[in-house]
Amino acid sequence: MRIACKNLTYQYPRTDACIFNNLSCEFPRPGFHALFGQSGVGKTTLARILSGMIPVSGEFIDHTDVQTVLYTHNTERLPGWSGVGSMIESVTPVDFRKKMRKLIDAFGLTPVLESRFDHLSLGQKNRVNLTRYLLQEFDMLIMDESLANVDESMRGKIIGTIKQWFPEKCFVYISHNMVEVSRFCDHIVVVRGAHRVPQAVAITGMNDFGSAPAAPLKGMEQIMLELAHAS
Repeated sequence: MRIACKNLTYQYPRTDACIFNNLSCEFPRPGFHALFGQSGVGKTTLARILSGMIPVSGEFIDHTDVQTVLYTHNTERLPGWSGVGSMIESVTPVDFRKKMRKLIDAFGLTPVLESRFDHLSLGQKNRVNLTRYLLQEFDMLIMDESLANVDESMRGKIIGTIKQWFPEKCFVYISHNMVEVSRFCDHIVVVRGAHRVPQAVAITGMNDFGSAPAAPLKGMEQIMLELAHAS
């Protein structure tokens, strides 16, 4: 399984600013990967291009054994009047019901199943939204700040659960949390401004699963230095 961009150049219609200038990058295998970079460099735009939400002309995107790419973001909201438990169940295929119950428990959502969506905290809303995506058929799931407003210990538990339960899937995690990206992600693509050459740089993360003992601090510091330098 592999998805790649080759020499992608893109600017939004009716604008003069170039977002990407011959950008090339890849996510070469299943696993938990990352898009990283400063605000405004085009991470969300690239995520939407990879998912097919923004069409591009030419043979810029190479999908190898990747049929379905889903994209979820932290500001995505569901009908406020929906009951959490019934809403999740209504969008879950029958074959995934057993996994649904396990995810709900692992993500700490059992106490809010009877609540309305608009009564949840922002972190709970993001966990509900991520859960419903994980219960669909997909080859790649792009998570654009999907765990924003979720406390640190729960974020680590969720990421560890995803890595353990979906080893054959490809995940692309977008986050500004350098520690988190360095620790949990495998292949990290750092996106830079359109004037930088190359515009994307690949860095190898620690690919930690969140189990004790914690990732070695020295190794994380080295990766964080590489991320800071590349950005």
